[in-house]
Amino acid sequence: MELMSENKVKNAKKLIISLSFIIPLVVVVLFGVKIDGVDFSFLPPIYASINAFTAVTLILAVIAIKQGKKDIHQSLIKLSLLLSLAFLACYVAYHMTSNSTPYGGEYGMIYYPLLILHILLSIAVVPLVLFTYLFAWQGNFEKHKKWTRFAFPIWLFVAVSGVIVYKMIAPYYGNV
Repeated sequence: MELMSENKVKNAKKLIISLSFIIPLVVVVLFGVKIDGVDFSFLPPIYASINAFTAVTLILAVIAIKQGKKDIHQSLIKLSLLLSLAFLACYVAYHMTSNSTPYGGEYGMIYYPLLILHILLSIAVVPLVLFTYLFAWQGNFEKHKKWTRFAFPIWLFVAVSGVIVYKMIAPYYGNV
């Protein structure tokens, strides 16, 4: 990665802070938008699969860096970021064109706390991941490693819990 000038670092930090507020707000606003006549009901298994692939790429990225394969690590992290963006686009598109699916299972005591934790951590993970990435881009690997201790497990939890939440609610999609 090419190192950034101090001015670019300041701008990147401002952008990360802005995105950390804007992304959740835009998602909430877009949930209120309903587009009729478009059927994206095929998206939930796709975005659940994207979450699964994200989890795999994150784990492979850790393995790569522990083996000293920095270039592979960087590529896998970039892929993880792209997968997370693809997930977000699919997730928002689905919810803009579909009604919410109520959970109808007997494991609501597991489903709802997991869903709430997944949502809250998906908001928190945005600045954690972006700042962690920025520190690496700056060449500040000591700070990058410190932030990774928090960012990695949260990002991995969000990816894996997204798959679990999907698996738990999938049987109820047809009942809407």
